[in-house]
Amino acid sequence: MTVTKPSTTKELLDSPVLKSAISKASFRLMPMLVILYVVAFLDRTNVGFAEAALEADKGISAGAYALGAGIFFIGYALFEIPSNLLLTKFGAKVWLARIAVTWGIVSACFAFVQDETSFVILRFLLGVTEAGLFPGVIMFLAAWFPNKVRVKMFAIFYLAQPFSQMMGAPLSGWLINIGDQVPGVQGWQVMFFVEGMLAVLAGIAAFFFLINSPQDAKFLNKDEKKALLDVMALEDTVKEETGPRGVLAAMKNGKVWYFTVIYFCLQIAVYGVTFYLPQQVAQLTGQKVGLAVGLMAAIPWFFGIFACYFIGKAANTIIRRRVWGTGLFISTGLCIFGSAWAGANHLPALGIVFITLAVCSFLSIGPIAWSYPTAFLTGTAAAAGIGLINSLGNLGGFVAPILRTTVNQVTASDTGTMGVYALGVLPFLAAVMMIGTRKFKNKADDLLETSATGTAGTAKDQALLEK
Repeated sequence: MTVTKPSTTKELLDSPVLKSAISKASFRLMPMLVILYVVAFLDRTNVGFAEAALEADKGISAGAYALGAGIFFIGYALFEIPSNLLLTKFGAKVWLARIAVTWGIVSACFAFVQDETSFVILRFLLGVTEAGLFPGVIMFLAAWFPNKVRVKMFAIFYLAQPFSQMMGAPLSGWLINIGDQVPGVQGWQVMFFVEGMLAVLAGIAAFFFLINSPQDAKFLNKDEKKALLDVMALEDTVKEETGPRGVLAAMKNGKVWYFTVIYFCLQIAVYGVTFYLPQQVAQLTGQKVGLAVGLMAAIPWFFGIFACYFIGKAANTIIRRRVWGTGLFISTGLCIFGSAWAGANHLPALGIVFITLAVCSFLSIGPIAWSYPTAFLTGTAAAAGIGLINSLGNLGGFVAPILRTTVNQVTASDTGTMGVYALGVLPFLAAVMMIGTRKFKNKADDLLETSATGTAGTAKDQALLEK
């Protein structure tokens, strides 16, 4: 691969033209990607607002709810890697749009749930149709943005989670309240249908706003396009030298499995909190799930926006990523423990504080965690490796509600405290594994340090650039 080069790697990475290209690409692409993930996260978690209503109206038990909440991730895991490989064939523009339209249709069908069977089937189908969205966007961003700004871009994308919950929680509560006033329908039916249709509209918009690669970007001038293509080609060359090649090599790679375990522990925390947040807030405050609870449940996500963005922006070296990641996993576990303790001792204000800190912590980890595999995976290896990490890691979303429910049943916990404690254990394992990442070293990390410090040798720079 030939890369037209400036005199050093640092000049390539720090050139004003490249910065201009990154800025334009961020402004053009990130809003659409955030919108897609906002509606995705809303549609996979709005079931938390319907838990009590589904039990009252359709007889869906706590066990069936936990199974349905979690089985989403089975369908998601089974179709994740095939979806990623199809994205490389059809391009992000077409495939991400297709994903959004089909999952939106399935999500809207929740308005017509009749019993436990139809609920569980639809949750499974929602996972099948949404499979590939998140890792597809991770691959898309890794193809558009160099390593030095990738955590920042991942963080901007991750802002969709707090935005979804900050706006979606009151929206879901409001739609339930409005729907309850409409004769012949229930509020939860209106919520599911309206929010599903939002995903369909987002998918249609994505087809017109997304662009498959920098090569096709008409919004970049010739110099900007060349600078961005050069730096991405440089990083791809480094990845091809040291990373796995092909689907099977990626799936057998030890580092891919290592980060799969880390991501699994993260998702246990994320979905252990998210699925039950409305009910936990309602229990802490003594109120019925609705607009008031929705507004209060939005508080942790509001603060999560700032934590995710500023930590993602600051984590621009390998050492910072490792230190921040380790500390944030520890904080996540401690704050989940704290929220359970506050609930058991009837301290609602303190419980909300602990939940807020937990959300801020686990939201900020995600962008950091994804910077590691995207530093050594490229091509079909990236499609398979990123798909594997996300699909198996997301099984944490399947395990979390079942783990919480099972522990509560075994311990006969009326308050649900022991189930919450169980969810807080695995982040500490992930913290230990984040410390262990110091044993991993990629040539792409050298490029990152070059950009951050400007200390790379020119002979080494020239050798990399000439490949």
